[in-house]
Amino acid sequence: MRELGGVQAGGPLRRARGGAARAGFSLGGTAASAAAGLLAGEAVAGIGLGLLAAQESAEAPARDAAARARAEGLLEELTGLQRDLLRGRRDPGRLERLAALEAGEEGADPALREAVRAIALRARLELARRGWEAPPTR
Repeated sequence: MRELGGVQAGGPLRRARGGAARAGFSLGGTAASAAAGLLAGEAVAGIGLGLLAAQESAEAPARDAAARARAEGLLEELTGLQRDLLRGRRDPGRLERLAALEAGEEGADPALREAVRAIALRARLELARRGWEAPPTR
């Protein structure tokens, strides 16, 4: 038999489980152990990715709950801002609260994420309309 790069061609006929004889290729010793090492590495990587996906899916409800709370807070402050406008009042504290909620969790659910982004955009627009500048940090 002739070996080419760890692959042996023209090996002896082997009996398959069904009883029919067939020929096949086999990997040489070093190539076989390298292939087995690669497969083991892929299995470990697959397990790692699986654990990461499981952890991420476990975090998804918490992320969605935080995003909902943020969206509700933004909507509450935007509604208050609208009421203040209709009453002819201005509440600087409301702008601070709105600005604080502007950035944060958007959620894991794509539909929720889109809704939260739209609400946050509205908050940014309202802050820009009122010339809001964040107080300097110390």
